[in-house]
Parts: sequence; structure tokens; C-alpha cells
Amino acid sequence: MTDAAAPILVIGAGQAGLSVGYHLVRRGLRPGTDVVIVDRGPGPGGAWQHRWESLRLGDAHRIADLPGMEATGLTFASAPTEPPASEVVRDYYGTYESHYGLRVRRPVEVTAVRRSADGAFDVQTADAGAGFSPRVVIAAVGTWGSPRLPDVPGREDFRGRQIVTPEFTSPADFAGLSVAVVGGGASALGFIRELADTARSVHWHTRRPVRFNARDTDLREELGRESVRLQDAAARAGRELPSIVSTTGMPLTPRLRRLRDRGLLDRRPMFARVVSDGVVLADGTFEPLDAIIWAIGFHADLGPLAPLGVDARRGVTVADGHAVDVPGLFLAGYGPQASTISANRGARRIARDVERYLDDAEWPPPRRRARA
Repeated sequence: MTDAAAPILVIGAGQAGLSVGYHLVRRGLRPGTDVVIVDRGPGPGGAWQHRWESLRLGDAHRIADLPGMEATGLTFASAPTEPPASEVVRDYYGTYESHYGLRVRRPVEVTAVRRSADGAFDVQTADAGAGFSPRVVIAAVGTWGSPRLPDVPGREDFRGRQIVTPEFTSPADFAGLSVAVVGGGASALGFIRELADTARSVHWHTRRPVRFNARDTDLREELGRESVRLQDAAARAGRELPSIVSTTGMPLTPRLRRLRDRGLLDRRPMFARVVSDGVVLADGTFEPLDAIIWAIGFHADLGPLAPLGVDARRGVTVADGHAVDVPGLFLAGYGPQASTISANRGARRIARDVERYLDDAEWPPPRRRARA
């Protein structure tokens, strides 16, 4: 059997894709024969390989260990913070892939997933001669390739620079400029920290106030569980997923505490409209700007699944990692599984349910098999 005809295709080799791959291998499935993992990036690291050079581990981000990572001798808990985060994650994920023999194929860009005549899937790639015909597709595509775009009047009239999170490369690009950072998540706060000593001025805007939490373990776990619950409820109802930070707030790390003490976390309400050389606030005040960074979150990057009727912007009905309306399609790392609290548990369940579906074609796979 060639890998193009392998019954299981995992799209994406970030945290979710590698976690599912680990659990599939643990169940005895063979990489390259029973399961193929493809990734569009040039190397290991998932979306982290594309992050900006100055980002370091601990800059308002936390990376959970992959399942079974302790066997590689590595853990993110003691990972170095001096090199760029992109390099550290690349090296750790690459070691993990090699240790478990996951044989990730890259770069492979999946362009469309359709239902084939025999009920399986027809997976097309940017390389016209390198498609796949699996019975199961596990989309572990993450969100980095699908940033949310702002719905603010006048955005097209702005003559300054506008970027979204994945387009940020260096704070030096904004040296001497007056910059607005829009968003209340980790990326937005990271940009404020990086621009604080480079830009002429930094203005922080969000639609709602951001809650900062003391770094208390019990509080983080309680808020994390509540976020998982809300994400799961939205996914099961087929609604667009809510913002995680709106539930959990942001941990007040030492770096953020220093920004607050410098007066750089003076959050302003969202402006009413954009004009050619700045923005107009809700009270009519004009704020001159040279650049705007839109760090307002992401949609799940499900564009290749559009031929199956799957669209993250309209909402997808997902329960326990199953795309309820598309037999054989699993969404790993989607909704509640994006949390570090439930990512490993969700990957383990998907691996188990993939085997069940291949065995009896029952969809969605039952939570428990009935006893004989």
C-alpha cells in the first residue's frame, strides 16, 4: 500500500497533529502505511516556526509538553528562554517526530478535501500529482493561517501600515512610529511589550476590558475548565467559537506587571472608525497613527474543507472531535481540544474513535461499545 492510499490522513503537524499521531502509533498503527501525517511548513514546529524572531518562550505564552515527550528527555518546563521560541519549538518537535518515527511529509499543502465516489475522501494538494484517498481525515490545521479581519468602518482609507498577527516580523519595522495594537490576547500584549522601547508611542485598544489574574494555579485551572466548557458548548451547537481570553483573562506575568507599572497597559475602548491618518474614538477624539496591528484572534484554518460544507466562520458542529455532519472527518485541536488541559485527552479519544470508525463505519463513533 502506498502512503497515498493509507486509510488515515492527518493534516497538520503542530501540537494537535503530533499528539494524535502519537496515540495512533501507540495503538499499533504504522506511520507511512496505516497513517500519513502531512504538514505545509518547511520543517518541524507547527505555527511556531513562523513566529517573529524576537519572541521568546515565556513572553506571555505557555507551551504544553506533547504526550510521551518525557521519553525524549525534553520538556518545555525547562526549555531555554534565550534562543528564539521558533528555534526551540522546532528542535523539540523535530526530536519528538524522530523519536516516535512519525515520518511527517513536508512541505505538503492540502488545497481541497472532497468526498469521493466510494464514500472515502479525495484530498488534493498543491502538487497535482500528490493527492491522497483516505477513509479518515484528521484535520489538525490550527489557526495561524486564518487570522480574524477587523470589521471597522474606514479601514480601507488608512494610509499607514496595517498588519495582522502572522505578518509581524520585527519591532524594528515600527521604529519611531505611532502604533495602535488592537486585541486583548497574548499576541497583542506581546506586541505592546516588544514595541514599548522602539515605537514613538503605543496605543492599546480592545472591545472589552481585559481581566488580569494573579498567577495562581487553582485560579488558572478553574478558568481553564470554564473556557473548555464554553468552547465545547459552542462547538456542539455549531456556533462560532468564543475567544478563550474572554473567559480566562490573562495571567499577570512578571513581564506584564512591568509593562503595567510603566503605564503601558492603559487600555482604551475600541475606536469608532479609521480615517486616513489615524482613528476616531467613540467620543469623537482623533488619535493620529502611523500603523495599526490587528491582533484580534483567529478562526480555525478550515479553508480546504469548504467542499465538504465546513466553514469555521459560520460554525461547525463538532462533538468529541467528530465533525458531526461529515462521517470520517475529525477536527483535532478544535474548540475545547485547543486547551492544554484537554488537548492530550482529545487526541487519545480521536485515535481510539478512528479505529472504531474504520472497524464498523458507525458515525459518530459511540462513546462506549454496548456489551454483548
